[in-house]
Amino acid sequence: MLTNKQKRFLRGEAHHIKPIFQVGKAGVNENLVKQVAEALEARELIKVSILQNCDEDREDVALRVAKGAKAEVVQVIGKTIIFYKESKENKKIELP
Repeated sequence: MLTNKQKRFLRGEAHHIKPIFQVGKAGVNENLVKQVAEALEARELIKVSILQNCDEDREDVALRVAKGAKAEVVQVIGKTIIFYKESKENKKIELP
C-alpha cells in the first residue's frame, strides 16, 4: 500500500508520461491486464486512458486492472489512470 507522500511523488513522476494503453468498448479483458502487467514490470509507472466508448465506470476499470496486474492505483483523474508496481528486475524509481 502506498502512502500519500509516495502517491504525491509518483503523480509528479507520471506528469510527463503519455498513456500507453487505452480501454475502449471491449472494456477490461485478460489480454489488457496481461499487457499492463508486462509494461509495469518494464517501466514501473504507466498511464492508461479510458476512451469515450468504454461503458465501464473508470473506478471499476482502475480496480480490475490493478487487481489483475497486482499493481497500485496512484490516481484516477478524468479519463486517465496512473498505475505503479515495483519492478523485480528493472528497479528505476526510488520511493520516498
